[in-house]
Amino acid sequence: MSDLLESLPGHDPGAPMLSVEDLQVEFATAHGTVRAVNGVSYAVGAGETLAVLGESGSGKSVTARAVMGIVRAPRGRVTAGAIRLRGVDLLTLPEETRRRLRGTTVAMIFQDALSALNPVLPVGYQIAEMFRYHRGASRREARRRAVEVLDRVRIPSAARRAGDYPHQFSGGMRQRVGIALAIALDPKVIIADEPTTALDVTVQAQIMRLLGEIQREHGTALVLITHDMGVVADIADRVAVMYAGRVVEEAGAHDIYARPAHPYTRALLGAIPRPHLRGKRLAVIPGAPPDMSRPDEGCRFRPRCELAGPGCADAPPLYDVAPGRASACHEWTKVIEG
Repeated sequence: MSDLLESLPGHDPGAPMLSVEDLQVEFATAHGTVRAVNGVSYAVGAGETLAVLGESGSGKSVTARAVMGIVRAPRGRVTAGAIRLRGVDLLTLPEETRRRLRGTTVAMIFQDALSALNPVLPVGYQIAEMFRYHRGASRREARRRAVEVLDRVRIPSAARRAGDYPHQFSGGMRQRVGIALAIALDPKVIIADEPTTALDVTVQAQIMRLLGEIQREHGTALVLITHDMGVVADIADRVAVMYAGRVVEEAGAHDIYARPAHPYTRALLGAIPRPHLRGKRLAVIPGAPPDMSRPDEGCRFRPRCELAGPGCADAPPLYDVAPGRASACHEWTKVIEG
């Protein structure tokens, strides 16, 4: 199916595996139009891991769903921007072509595997259907391939468990089944939307190790969506921090942790539990994210920011603060120096 991507207009083998450019997504609600994603841009190359961080409601998952083409009208719609796979703008493609690329070239691991899986079909059948639809495999061949994929994600007794239903798996095993669905056809891009949420620490580590192994084996571009900065410390190459529908900082993972350039990033880092803080109150970010149906025209982090001043009444652009680094803060020099 990679041949399909290569045959499409605009294909450029030298382009990033995935690039999102000035993306805007709106939803019609009872309170008016909400722009959940407002000019988001980021890119990830083959074999690279981009972590997208931010609180719930920052637009991380909506951006991912727009990439996958599952933001549906009439309530939700992409109003501007581009989403490119190797230079091919997905937003210009017919729905049938996007459907053929979904799962084969770009795939998504959803946050809640139980709701993402069909509860009335065995997990092996659900994986096998992908081989039958996208690869034209026979029923027997598709089942064999499904068992191979379940074994690949270390489901014990994969041949037997392929006949089990989603509710018969533990949370960690169910998440492995979700990963199996995503990697079955060896996509070039995997978007993992908080894949370790609600899992204990040991299972979290196993899931992240599994994703890393799959990525190294196939050179997959990985977009890891999370609100947990501790989870990505060891695996991310680059980090994009989102707040209120836009990217407010982007940098290499080392730079983000060593010298954040945005007050929101610094506040997120300050809220990470650390051993030397045992018994002490954790730092918190005061206030709450803005109401996206009535957005502030200035910097949206201003009501919660300790550096806020009169100049913050104007929305900051994304400043180039260093090669490969950007920050949407008028006071980024103070943040880095601080």
